[in-house]
Amino acid sequence: MKRRAHPLALGLRANLAQFSLLVAVNALVGGMLGQERTVLPLLAERVFALEAYTAALTYILAFGICKAATNYFAGTWSDRFGRKPVLVAGWIIAIPVPLLLIWAPSWGWIVAANVLLGISQGLTWSTTVVMKIDLVGPKQRGLAMGLNEAAGYLAVSATALATGYLAATYGLRPVPFLLGIAFAAIGLGMSVVFIRETREYARMEAATHQMRDDGRHDHLDANLTNGQVFVETSFKEPALSSACQAGMVNNLNDGLAWGLFPILFLTAGLSLSEIGILAALYPAVWGLAQLGTGALSDRWGRKWLIVSGMVVQAVGLTMVAAFDSFTWWAVAAILLGLGTAMVYPTLLAAIGDVAYPTWRARAVGTYRLWRDGGFAVGAIVAGVLADLAGLRFAIGVVAALTAISGLIVALRMYETKTPSAY
Repeated sequence: MKRRAHPLALGLRANLAQFSLLVAVNALVGGMLGQERTVLPLLAERVFALEAYTAALTYILAFGICKAATNYFAGTWSDRFGRKPVLVAGWIIAIPVPLLLIWAPSWGWIVAANVLLGISQGLTWSTTVVMKIDLVGPKQRGLAMGLNEAAGYLAVSATALATGYLAATYGLRPVPFLLGIAFAAIGLGMSVVFIRETREYARMEAATHQMRDDGRHDHLDANLTNGQVFVETSFKEPALSSACQAGMVNNLNDGLAWGLFPILFLTAGLSLSEIGILAALYPAVWGLAQLGTGALSDRWGRKWLIVSGMVVQAVGLTMVAAFDSFTWWAVAAILLGLGTAMVYPTLLAAIGDVAYPTWRARAVGTYRLWRDGGFAVGAIVAGVLADLAGLRFAIGVVAALTAISGLIVALRMYETKTPSAY
């Protein structure tokens, strides 16, 4: 006898079981990224003897370019083929990554592994974001994005801490990357067996979508082409384009922290375990704080939380450049994590506020194209500046860029959270 399909309903409570499974899947996605955070910069320095910072950051450049491009296509493919097939494909591509990191006889193979990791992360993380937005509807987008990003970056933190410990105890390879093998296997299994398609929820929301009372979106159409979605999101629509540039600068910061902070800490004489703690502290605070900041943006609005977060990040980066001790660097990591938590889920929620449900996945993909392009920009800018003028100078320049980005949001973005959605 054929089972009757459950009627679709938007909201976190109505879809709690499926939402919780997607949170767990995104934690595994974050773990795949976290396996590299502590160990790869040290592999570049100790195993492959890369002396130039620009050369050492090539793996972040490759990761950023591939993830950014894949984010865009993930949104388009999610609308065309459905969310679940894209998610499963991302996990299949992830399987060789830890194996390559273990085996790689040259730095070129490490870069190749990060090409695959970037593609995988673009497919899996983008799709879990879109699926959660599909399920919860307009009233709880901030909370949904806070939970999604918290799960991902707490997993990044926990894995960075664990791999730092494993590297200190058993060496840089292969033991730390065994975690990645487990994450890929579990993530693929859960996505195939337990995750359901969510595209119909977006179609249902589109049927009841209401325009803003203030006329902000009167120029937008429910049926934009791919090119129109890209142009509106990237350049024309004030809130969407402001979010894109802020997201890019935010991940420029993260690429800097990922690629250069461990080297700075190592040259200052910190131990592998201390470096692991600092590498884990920033994403841990980032992940935990998002549990509150995402929901806070549902109550207080998006714009000024984003502006404040960019300023706090700039202060944290300035402290990393200015100080020279584990304690002060720990304080800076906490500030950097708090600032990022204020920005990260809020930007995604703002995209969901403005974009029509019919092209929201493509808008999220376009935003994430720009945001994760920040990894590539950060690898180039930070690497070149560090080679020319030193690590601390590079970090200081990025701090200034972060403050400028916050100013752009303050001047150009309007509040995307409408009173009717509170």
